[in-house]
Amino acid sequence: MRVQYWVTTVFLTALPGARVDERRRKMSLDQFAEGNLSAHRRILGVCWLVYGILRLIMGICLVLFSGTATVMFGALLSRVAEPFALMSDFHLVYAGIVVLTVLCGILGILAGLALLANQRPARMVALLAAFLSISEIPFGTTLGIYTLVVLLPLRDVSPPIRSQKSAL
Repeated sequence: MRVQYWVTTVFLTALPGARVDERRRKMSLDQFAEGNLSAHRRILGVCWLVYGILRLIMGICLVLFSGTATVMFGALLSRVAEPFALMSDFHLVYAGIVVLTVLCGILGILAGLALLANQRPARMVALLAAFLSISEIPFGTTLGIYTLVVLLPLRDVSPPIRSQKSAL
């Protein structure tokens, strides 16, 4: 019922000459955002928990197969003038990727548990995990954007694209 009122209100404000009480419109949007958060909290919690576990497994695999990755990268450097400098850069980047993967896994698990338990820092931890996980395509990007859409506050609604002057 709230969603129907919200949609009707938004479409009525886009019509030229239509007048809708601004106080009722803001109240309905706030109620919509509040209902949106409570409805998606459990889904986000489960998704972040699964994603965090998968990222920790990936971090463990990265550590276990670091020797194989070093040999494979070293094979690419057989025709380079100074392969040792590039090999040290590779180890630095690889260590950064491992740290990012484990950090995203831990934050994902913490965010999932906090969202499922309705704890106070759940929003902050989930937003931090979302910002860090956006770079991993496709699951981190999808879950990160979904989290940002659901958890970022809906403060001001942008004005309609068509104004009354352009409709004439």
